[in-house]
Amino acid sequence: MTDRPRHSFLGLLFWLAVSFAPGLTGFLVQPDSSWWRHLKKPDWAPPDYLFGPVWTVLYLLIGVAVYRVARRRDHIGGPTALLWFFAQLVLNALWTPLFFGMHRPDLALVCIVGLLLAIVGTMRAFARVTPSSAALLVPYLLWVSFATALNAAIWQLNR
Repeated sequence: MTDRPRHSFLGLLFWLAVSFAPGLTGFLVQPDSSWWRHLKKPDWAPPDYLFGPVWTVLYLLIGVAVYRVARRRDHIGGPTALLWFFAQLVLNALWTPLFFGMHRPDLALVCIVGLLLAIVGTMRAFARVTPSSAALLVPYLLWVSFATALNAAIWQLNR
């Protein structure tokens, strides 16, 4: 009985680390600040300093959500939910290299639309296992919806 909290804590740390993994692409693919600064952006684009804190909170929520799903190994929907989770994780990780690394807002837009669809799929699959985990992904869905609109606007303004 005393091992359970430790294992639960280690499990949570594991899933948090997995959830933060796409954020590493920002370190591996250092954005070209000159390119970014010279892009035309819509008036409603948020200030650059906002992105880091927002993603930190989102990755925390994603990590808690997937941890709660992963703990339900006995649930028949668990494997499908984790498959959806990893699909969206890969698309999340691909966006930064496409947008900032390759300077391809067009390809990044295709990627982020796929990410949006994968988040919806993840939420649906999570809801079958533990509905509160799906609810934890709502801010992620909202932010990526906003980021999709921003990506589209930047692509349009700079074609």
